[in-house]
Amino acid sequence: MRLAHGIHLAYCTNVHRGRNWTETFASLENDVLRVRHAVCPDEPYAIGLRLGADAAKELSDGKNLLKFRKWLEAKNCYVFTINGFPYGNFHGARVKEQVYRPDWTSPERLDYTNLLFDLLAELSEEGAEGSVSTLPGSFKEFIPSGEIPAVMLDHLAKCAQHIEKAAKTKNLDLHLGLEPEPLGLFETSKETVTFFEKLQPSFGSSEEWRNVLGVNYDTCHLGVEYEEPEEALNRLVEAAIRISKIHLSSALKATPKIANLKLLASFQEEVYLHQVVEAKNGEVIRRHKDLDLALAFAETDPAAIGDEWRIHFHVPLHTPPGNDLGDTRDHVEGTLDYLAKHPTACRHLEMETYTWEVLPDNLRTGDVVDQIIREYDWTLDELNKRGLKTT
Repeated sequence: MRLAHGIHLAYCTNVHRGRNWTETFASLENDVLRVRHAVCPDEPYAIGLRLGADAAKELSDGKNLLKFRKWLEAKNCYVFTINGFPYGNFHGARVKEQVYRPDWTSPERLDYTNLLFDLLAELSEEGAEGSVSTLPGSFKEFIPSGEIPAVMLDHLAKCAQHIEKAAKTKNLDLHLGLEPEPLGLFETSKETVTFFEKLQPSFGSSEEWRNVLGVNYDTCHLGVEYEEPEEALNRLVEAAIRISKIHLSSALKATPKIANLKLLASFQEEVYLHQVVEAKNGEVIRRHKDLDLALAFAETDPAAIGDEWRIHFHVPLHTPPGNDLGDTRDHVEGTLDYLAKHPTACRHLEMETYTWEVLPDNLRTGDVVDQIIREYDWTLDELNKRGLKTT
């Protein structure tokens, strides 16, 4: 939906299954329209589309694309952003660190992302703004040297050129947002700035690439990293890094006492990676690749664990996890505070709680559509408090 200052808000359809275009379109017809009827029945409705590689290829077929464009027009909906982080299947089977494959060293990642921009250009109105989000280059574990491969920088430079070409077709403002994530190749705001500094030589003296390559700022991820939103966002902006999109999402937080560790055990599951960042007295002391590894470490060496854990597990925006567990909604709220002071800093907002299928039972009240509607209610209320909801 369209908000004040030209801001657009959607929820990311990666919460629904979408192995191919048929399954993706079914979720649009059945789930997205139910949400739309509840939260925005009369105005143009924004869709944050998730397209895996198979779905994107099938949609690029002329008949499918024409049919979808007619559907969007008939339903008074529009697509302003696409989630291009997960390349393949994202539900129902083990994803874990494979969500980073293929990474930006691979031509498959480049071709897939270019296709997403071609589709976005086709779906956009003349002069519109559109964004695609993607992974932070790779996963740290995949590049143990820590050195950014030259082929990765080359692929991103080629993608920037493709984006510029796609944008010219309709005088569009298209941009790619690389998404810092715990244990990604870059995960903090400082590491993000360093990555972009190393990207600059790929473009010579030109600065125009900064219009098309930026950051997808995920409030869950940066909250897990113990960052303060105003400080982190200012750091990115001062480094001339575009805030392409903001993911509004909340992470799990806990004091690692025995009772809470037992509660956290119910969040272990076999589909997604749930990185854990430990802190003591507010300073990060340790990172764990997954929640089960963190719990095992706490059991074997309880004296060494910190006084707070933040876990990359997207929990609903509208309700706390319950019991003695907390969340990082304060980072979401701080990000919205920043946006209220700097409303032109970013015009693309997307709610992204994709973990519905793996949430503990006590956090799954109603069905997924009910959850999304409640997240809209919470988010719109917070935006309204800050004068960002309506023009």
